[in-house]
Amino acid sequence: MTLQAPQLITGARMLYAVWVPADPAAAAALVPEGLTAREGAPVFINQYLVDDAAQASGGAHPDGFGAYSLTYLGVDLAGLDTEDGTPGRWWTHYFNSSPPMIAYAAARGVPATAGRTALELAGGRLVATTWGERGQLIRTTARVEVGTPFHHTGQLRYVTRVGDGLVSGRYPFVMDGAETFAVESVEFLDTAHPVYALRPAEPLNVTFGFYSPSISFCYPGGEGPLGSEAGS
Repeated sequence: MTLQAPQLITGARMLYAVWVPADPAAAAALVPEGLTAREGAPVFINQYLVDDAAQASGGAHPDGFGAYSLTYLGVDLAGLDTEDGTPGRWWTHYFNSSPPMIAYAAARGVPATAGRTALELAGGRLVATTWGERGQLIRTTARVEVGTPFHHTGQLRYVTRVGDGLVSGRYPFVMDGAETFAVESVEFLDTAHPVYALRPAEPLNVTFGFYSPSISFCYPGGEGPLGSEAGS
């Protein structure tokens, strides 16, 4: 019996950020024909952890995601904003610790590969580290005080390629966000890895970001061919 979409994940811990890249042309070149990078090719990163298999709706399924960690990156797209103005996004890299989830995501056009992520929050300092198959790839350091969390809801849109077609996926979320969040550094630690093309400009210019101690979302949701009613 196949694990069916969508899958609900609850109570994840997540760092999300968008920055101006050091080489906008190199970042934009990772966007495929048929899509256009947003002006300046802003780069996004999501580093998150699901600490317990019971936080996912497929937790009891033999192919459930289990407890897992994930980092994904990519480029903001032009002309595909959601209703509230959030840009559509294209995944370029995706490092996941769960083999069942890698298979699940890859079947839906996500560039899923093996990797792991750690988030360590202590004394108001958050360090999020991502490993690929060759070792450490990315380390994000931020100043975080959860304080009185703000509440936010909405949808994100990610576009993938399945076969010869582009697919638009809607990912609804409900989250509590830290009262204080400021990214201090984003370090790309392997200059030979293809993900290095997405490194931030110096000085660092983060245009959006948050840390959530508890975010819930569907993965994936609302999929359909790009441009169709289902994929609008």
